[in-house]
Amino acid sequence: MGVLAWVVAPAIDDQFSGPGNVPLVKALLLLLTLGLIWQFVLVVILVRREQGTLRWPVVREALWLRSPQDPKSGRRGGRVWLVLIPLFVLFYAEMFLPEPWKRENRDFAAFLDTDIGKAFFHGAWGWFAVVVVLAIFNTVLGEELLFRGFLLPRMNGAFGRLDWLANGVLFSAYHLHEPWVFLSPLADAVVLAYPTKRYRSAWIGIAVHSAQSVVIILVILSLVL
Repeated sequence: MGVLAWVVAPAIDDQFSGPGNVPLVKALLLLLTLGLIWQFVLVVILVRREQGTLRWPVVREALWLRSPQDPKSGRRGGRVWLVLIPLFVLFYAEMFLPEPWKRENRDFAAFLDTDIGKAFFHGAWGWFAVVVVLAIFNTVLGEELLFRGFLLPRMNGAFGRLDWLANGVLFSAYHLHEPWVFLSPLADAVVLAYPTKRYRSAWIGIAVHSAQSVVIILVILSLVL
């Protein structure tokens, strides 16, 4: 992802048209989407090599794609899902963490607030589709499936009780494509990794992380309309 964002995107942005930094935005949207899709493909390959099959019952257990289970009562699903409420609040609070070193031409939120950004997405259903695919592979089929679904259940042997913290550190280090957010992924160890481990369910991380995707999709949709 880091190579795609900082090496490949600037190298090919002249292949795209548009005013200002629109060409770079187009290159980044396409390349980062491809990078996230690759993460999904990688998980599929790894699970197939490890389990010898891709049958859903096997994949579900291998990637913790099951309802959360209360570690004390043993209850699965139902009211246990209420744990998402405080996690949503904590995840929202992460938005206020400082983001040092952020480059102006890499600030997607600022881009959307400019006349150029609004004009770019106005009526652009094709680019909206790209954003939707990016969002889905970011928080459902890509990052969360790789880090919380595949890696976290297998990190206990190396890191013991601190496997969730190691997962958060790894997730933070992975964000070379946007290094200014390194504090947020590190905080995700508490908001995403630890709850996922505690309740033995990757759906916890997927649900909380996807709240961000829903907001982004709605904002882009409003600009398209």
